[in-house]
Amino acid sequence: MNRISGKCFWILLIAAALLLPGCGKKSYRDGVYTGKSGADEMGAWGEVTVTIKDGSVADCEFIIHQKDGTLKDEDYGKVNGEISNLDYYTKAQFAVRAMERYASSFRETGDLKKVDAVSGATVAFNQFTEAAGLALKKAAGGS
Repeated sequence: MNRISGKCFWILLIAAALLLPGCGKKSYRDGVYTGKSGADEMGAWGEVTVTIKDGSVADCEFIIHQKDGTLKDEDYGKVNGEISNLDYYTKAQFAVRAMERYASSFRETGDLKKVDAVSGATVAFNQFTEAAGLALKKAAGGS
């Protein structure tokens, strides 16, 4: 009887090992979903648009709107269209590049937990994870 119990134990252990990787994996509905973060201390907010295809992340876009609604883009950090403070502009553009890095990393991994924060762009990271999490919640059937 011990031999049978031992065999049953191993069969159950192997079956559990095969089934567990699927547990906890979210199932997403195909479509395009958008999430918006709350505003930061300067009034800027992030917006993530996630495209789900065949239940997985197929594309991701991340933008940040400044308080006045303008985008943080190649002009972010300029004053009246000019670079008046190179140090400020350089730091601002570093954050813009980090925005694309977050979206790219998420596209590649399909897993929000595998997107790493970039030192010096943690506000953008927090906005990204909040907005992307809300978009994924919608894709999973939440509100």
